[in-house]
Amino acid sequence: MPFINMPKLSDTMTEGTVARWLKKEGDRIEMGDILAEIETDKATMEMESFDEGVLKEILVKDGGKIGVGQRMALILDEGEVADAPAEKSEAKSAAPVKDAPKSTAPTTEPTPAAPPTGSRVKASPLAKKIAAERGVSLDGVAGSGPDGRIVAKDVPESGSAPKSADVPAPIRLEKTGGEERRIELSGMRRVIADRLLASKTQIPHFYLSIEVDAAPLMRLRAEVNTANEAGGQPKITVNDFVLLAVARAAQQCPKVNSAWGGDHVVEYGSVNICVAVAVDDGLVTPVIRNAQSLSLREISAAVKDLAKRARNKKLKPEEFSGGTLTVSNLGAYGIEQFYAIVNPPQAAILAVGAIVKKPIVNAKDEIVIGQRMSVSLSGDHRVVDGAVGAEYLAALRKLIENPALMLF
Repeated sequence: MPFINMPKLSDTMTEGTVARWLKKEGDRIEMGDILAEIETDKATMEMESFDEGVLKEILVKDGGKIGVGQRMALILDEGEVADAPAEKSEAKSAAPVKDAPKSTAPTTEPTPAAPPTGSRVKASPLAKKIAAERGVSLDGVAGSGPDGRIVAKDVPESGSAPKSADVPAPIRLEKTGGEERRIELSGMRRVIADRLLASKTQIPHFYLSIEVDAAPLMRLRAEVNTANEAGGQPKITVNDFVLLAVARAAQQCPKVNSAWGGDHVVEYGSVNICVAVAVDDGLVTPVIRNAQSLSLREISAAVKDLAKRARNKKLKPEEFSGGTLTVSNLGAYGIEQFYAIVNPPQAAILAVGAIVKKPIVNAKDEIVIGQRMSVSLSGDHRVVDGAVGAEYLAALRKLIENPALMLF
């Protein structure tokens, strides 16, 4: 009796929302049929059937949200009868149910219960698998599933499992007197919150910043775009040049293109750049693979394509995984300088600001108007030392201030 379970469609996915079913109860299902559209923390993807038979029962309706590995529907062969009624209690609706009957029970969710001492740990198979991979114990972990069952999202990131005394009390929100609106967390926003909190609390960040002369880059960009316009080609952005420089500089300083592996450091052979793209629910980081081998035009085309599909939630899982170095550019928003948070397990992230006209002193000791751009590096000090970060930024500065070097 095959159940259809919520698949894990991204490396950070712990739950998914059924955007809509493309099949209905009673439909004949063949292997490879597209059953539904699933909304993850990063994109909306099609879910394929790996079984065949009749779609006997849909357990999670459109808009329903459940954890990875939990049951969504039931497929039976012709004439096959279900052994037991399918459970529908694990799914939770993404929207409140209107006109629900009143109840005297408390409206708040019950506090997750930890398994009693000495008893068998109640955990889903996926939670046990994740715990084994992370090398953590599930003893004392508070489960948020039915009857205190530990599910995937409850498994600690690393180290020993947190005891109830180690869990900080939630911050109490104060009443302001004004009108308030409760905004429920999307799957993407919840993952962003968890990963960035883990990054800032578990990774020893350090920060370096340089100001580069962007005038040569702007002159070359104007020439390239004049030629592109005449040939009917898309325009090249400042960020396209920056990404090319980031990739080429990483080739020269490979220690920056690394990751923390717990008891070792991984130095990557290819530069896979994660590009931070703002979307309605938060931020996604699609990956430009082997950026060190791409031309300026190829990087420009890749960024435009990935950004468009990211905003439409059409990225495939492999397109936002496997990054080795991240770039966040807020120059288009007028931000002159900022420091980004390391995207684990990567060792570094670049924060790029706006190009600003300001008075500078040239080689002849004359005060002239220059075009300057701030570039900041946030590094994981377990992997990247200050001297390594400084060496990388020096290589990056040389490429940005001499952009013609990147075109060969």
